[in-house]
Amino acid sequence: MNALTLVIGNRNYSSWSLRPWMLLKHLGLAFDEVVLPLDTPEFGTQVAAWSPAHRVPVLADGDLRIWDSIAICEYACELAGRGWPRDAAERARARSLAAEMHSGFAVLRDTWPMIATARNRHTAMTPGLAAEVARIDAAWSQCRRDFGARGPWLFGAGYGVADAMFAPVVLRFRTYGASLSPAAAGYCENVLADPILGEWLAAAQAEPWVLAKYEK
Repeated sequence: MNALTLVIGNRNYSSWSLRPWMLLKHLGLAFDEVVLPLDTPEFGTQVAAWSPAHRVPVLADGDLRIWDSIAICEYACELAGRGWPRDAAERARARSLAAEMHSGFAVLRDTWPMIATARNRHTAMTPGLAAEVARIDAAWSQCRRDFGARGPWLFGAGYGVADAMFAPVVLRFRTYGASLSPAAAGYCENVLADPILGEWLAAAQAEPWVLAKYEK
């Protein structure tokens, strides 16, 4: 048994669970995982045994509980000694992007819920949604211009917290067919080719649960 246990929701729908799962895998941290299906009569009791916030994801390290995706990512970086850029200015920028994703893009979240394995879903484009897609495109494109020579991720060679925070957005863009600039589209292609993300998607495809409220 591994020292760490990550408790997650359905892979097909739980974007917040995907984020720390991706980072832990990329950082090479061994962990057990527990899947608690969302929106079941048992979920409340099950999650209460793991999380004081009664939400997934939550990371257990012995008796310690770390809840909320970005807090888990920060803890994982401390354990691994990497996950953020080493340069202070770049690290501040990466943290800004991760925090923007954590707290923002409400229209995108509501209009395009993550359905990890879905394709060819269509919704009406609104000004608010278009503005949020454009903001993400601009952020990714700027990172690729500034750090693309170093490697394929947002801040160069190493997969980091910023990449993990935006991983569900890449899946949303594929599901709903976002129109992106060449730089942002190239970043999406790289993310989708990641074998670690492929592992998550294969497991999501095998899940038996369908949650109607997400299936727009």
